[in-house]
Amino acid sequence: MRIGELARGAGCDVETVRFYEREGLLDAPARDASGYRRYDEHHLTRLSFIRHSRTLDLPLAEIRRLLEFAADPGPSCERVDALLDRHIALVRERLRHLQALETQLLALRRCCDGAPTHPCAILDAFLEVAERRTGAGGP
Repeated sequence: MRIGELARGAGCDVETVRFYEREGLLDAPARDASGYRRYDEHHLTRLSFIRHSRTLDLPLAEIRRLLEFAADPGPSCERVDALLDRHIALVRERLRHLQALETQLLALRRCCDGAPTHPCAILDAFLEVAERRTGAGGP
């Protein structure tokens, strides 16, 4: 199959295929007599593996490790578990940060009554923080 067919089969665009090739995640394809890249089912399976891994927010370095583990399936299960455990810990940390962010945004939103008769309390809070950080503001 050609690059466009491969991309469609994996649900991505051609540039994504080229990117994964440049990154060394996707093996370079054979070329036919006219110079066109010729991909096979192995490429489609590998590209689909990469794409699925990206939907789980795995970084390219971790995907590279998973592909290495898949190529040497000996003791890979515990290595995969350890990789996923580290990723889960990072996701949990991001969730904590996002929950703190949500709390801050909700507190800011409660400051605003929506009345056009006075300055926006949210913008005032933003300016106050900016002035404290720069030391600007008061006399």
